[in-house]
Amino acid sequence: MTKETDTKLQNAETTVTEANKMGTAPVGKLLASMAWPAILSMTINALYNVVDSMFVAMVSKKALTAVSLVMPLQMMMISLAVGSAVGVNSLISRRLGAKRFEEADKAASTSIRIGFFNFLIFAFVGIFLAKPFMNAYTDDPEIFEGGVTYLKIITIFCLFSMVEVQLEKVLQATGNMIAPMIISLSGAVTNLILDPILIFGLLGLPKMGIAGAAAATVTGQLVALLIAVFMVFTREHDVKVQLRGFKIDWKIVKDIYGVGLPSIIMQAIGSVMLLGYNAILAASATAVAVLGVYYKLQSFIFMPVFGLNQGAMPLMGYNFGARNKKRLMQTYKYALLTALVIMTLGTILFHLFPELLLKIFSADEEMLEMGIPALRIISLCFIPAAFGIMTSTLFQGTGHGVYSLIGSLLRQLIGILPLAYIIYHMAGITASWASFPLAEIIGLIYSAVMLNYLYKKEIKTL
Repeated sequence: MTKETDTKLQNAETTVTEANKMGTAPVGKLLASMAWPAILSMTINALYNVVDSMFVAMVSKKALTAVSLVMPLQMMMISLAVGSAVGVNSLISRRLGAKRFEEADKAASTSIRIGFFNFLIFAFVGIFLAKPFMNAYTDDPEIFEGGVTYLKIITIFCLFSMVEVQLEKVLQATGNMIAPMIISLSGAVTNLILDPILIFGLLGLPKMGIAGAAAATVTGQLVALLIAVFMVFTREHDVKVQLRGFKIDWKIVKDIYGVGLPSIIMQAIGSVMLLGYNAILAASATAVAVLGVYYKLQSFIFMPVFGLNQGAMPLMGYNFGARNKKRLMQTYKYALLTALVIMTLGTILFHLFPELLLKIFSADEEMLEMGIPALRIISLCFIPAAFGIMTSTLFQGTGHGVYSLIGSLLRQLIGILPLAYIIYHMAGITASWASFPLAEIIGLIYSAVMLNYLYKKEIKTL
């Protein structure tokens, strides 16, 4: 045996051993080790979102309203990036579990092409649709100009985030959660540092206001991308990303979007819902600001659960591919219990300290009067949401993204928006916030029914 052949065999054995940890290591410890980096990085990102809006609120209440109006399109961008990357993650982890390594490599190489395609879509939005979008929601010149400026910057320069998210998910699919954490944290910390400097013109730089917040965001995304490229192309991983001479396999693309497209639509539904809710509340700039602040604050609670989701999904996908029912369901149960604990703590926080939370955003008396009951009522949705999120993760990890999609439709379009519209016109703004927990209960019932169906149909016989 030549030295070169021996080295290749050793490398192959190392790769198999690393991949096999998802099929052999104790589930509880493995889930914790895979989830905590994602939980930490997403919590830091939640902190960045809150601090970003906190600084914008210091500029003016109208600036905060402008950013709140743009938020649904930001969510749409994240939906496209993360949703398609979820499809990549799910396919890679399932193919690794089934020992189909060549297909896993193809999925990883395809992911970067998907990132470029996603960028082109939103660059078009920023160049041609920023003004029509803001015109549809406000006739206030200050809110309009601030919103257009912010929207153009974050969309035209979104290439950085679109590709970086894909590379993060490729690494997560192999069970590597530390590198994605470092990547995500680097971008968030850069953003946090630059926000006050660019918004208020510190260190001799010009005062940029809302434009400074957007510039800080895209700069942080660029830093994250550069680190992601370094991590992916200078380290050994269970999959290889090919840049040159790679021909797209359309069957791989189809498999990616089999899970990815429902995930994109599922996450984009939240953006559509927020667009619709802003339209319902459009007569009150304060109500729009309150809803925007809620979405920033709830990210502190939901982001750790989504980090847990990221740790659990490759585990579920791998063990489903390996036909290991016990480990698949153990992962689901541990993840669900942890999510319930996080959401319960979040509910308590929103009920006990709503005024303190709102004052982070320089809330005036009008905003406090409207926001305190809003936070208490909406947060009742947290606990049932835990079940919906983790059950959706099981659906996606086993390749059934459509089940998750239908659940999101039920909660956010068929649920929240019609309920909000009806309650708002019958009982006013405060009562309309009840649409959130009511819709989440509808989603919980659906998730329970589909979980039982999936278990009997496919999981039970593994």
